[in-house]
Amino acid sequence: MKRHHLGLTLFAAWLCSVPLAADDGVFNQYRDLMGDDNPAVFVIDEGEELWFMPQGPESATLEACDLGLGPGVTAGAYVRFPRYFADADAVMDLESRLVHCMTTIQGRDLEAVTAKPYSLRGDFGTEMEALVTWLAAESEGATIAPEQTHAAERAMYSLGEEIFYYRAGPHDFSCATCHEQSGMRIRLQALPDLTSHTGAAEAWGSWPAYRISQGLVRTMGWRLRDCFRQQRWPELQMGSEASIALQTYMAVNAAGGTMTAPGLKR
Repeated sequence: MKRHHLGLTLFAAWLCSVPLAADDGVFNQYRDLMGDDNPAVFVIDEGEELWFMPQGPESATLEACDLGLGPGVTAGAYVRFPRYFADADAVMDLESRLVHCMTTIQGRDLEAVTAKPYSLRGDFGTEMEALVTWLAAESEGATIAPEQTHAAERAMYSLGEEIFYYRAGPHDFSCATCHEQSGMRIRLQALPDLTSHTGAAEAWGSWPAYRISQGLVRTMGWRLRDCFRQQRWPELQMGSEASIALQTYMAVNAAGGTMTAPGLKR
């Protein structure tokens, strides 16, 4: 049993350490041809409409939602997440903050707004994906600057670092198994080194992103959930402490980088 377990671990390490080809091939050519025509622009428009759309029992828009820079201020807000909010006494990522505003301002049911935050293959995008994409675009070109002034924010970073290196699951994977070195790939996917500033900044700054292979815009929350799925870990819940902690770890490592989202991915 131990020998089989070791074999899976060595296989995972080998799979994640295959050098990248000199040319990333067809995908890079396709991305170059796309130029500025990222299909995420349509999702951005949808997210903006949803922000100003009256919803819920209160028939309220999200214009009173405070993303950390004051009620209704959206420009430059995304690059400061995750951050501590005194009104909730919690460190929040953007998705959990939006849920907070939907329930407290619009009066919507918590279970309803969190039932399906991420779309499935073949679906149309979700409300959460559209809002996050628009808000990320509102910070395009801004410097990534997550808050680390509150003790809870620093504690969340430490927890995220611990989770990043924690090995578990049937294949003894950790996030670091595939994201602790540069110039590597798994199958056709380049693997950023999330422990380095350059790798973290490029990765964090380019999500949410339009996934060409799925025809959908995906958020960082979804990306982390899918990583957990591939590691055969229990499903990562949107807005959970583990999800916010990992995002805090990535965002702080990326601090000083430039927000380029929404990106364009395979």
